[in-house]
Amino acid sequence: MPLPSVLIVNVTIHHVFLPHTDAEAAIGFYRDVLGFEVRDDVGYDGMRWITVGPVGEEGTSIVLHPPAVDPGITEAERRTIVELIAKGVHASVTLATGNLDGLFDRLQAAGADVVQEPADQGYGIRDCAFRDPAGNLLRIDQLA
Repeated sequence: MPLPSVLIVNVTIHHVFLPHTDAEAAIGFYRDVLGFEVRDDVGYDGMRWITVGPVGEEGTSIVLHPPAVDPGITEAERRTIVELIAKGVHASVTLATGNLDGLFDRLQAAGADVVQEPADQGYGIRDCAFRDPAGNLLRIDQLA
């Protein structure tokens, strides 16, 4: 059955959420190493939600949030989520840069956890991969 005719709208990505396990380490990584700006830093009940994003691109942000704070999550589920974050298999995001090798060198010099050095992939991109201080996987693509 054909889909009904709809008005075409422009949809963008506004926020992506990644857990953090140490707010200060997260800020140090995303601001001081990646060069993002801190757009918001909200505390509540001993927890922090930190919004960061690329300078000059106010429409796209990463919200770094405390892990497993949903009140419906059991303590066992919370522990499992924190373990998955630490292994780097819970959350990921792909970033892009015009200078992959330069950014790789900066991340490596800052002591970031290297997962993959810059490499040409069989599917047509050049990329590398790191883990942020919480363990989230960050893939970084080379822009053409």
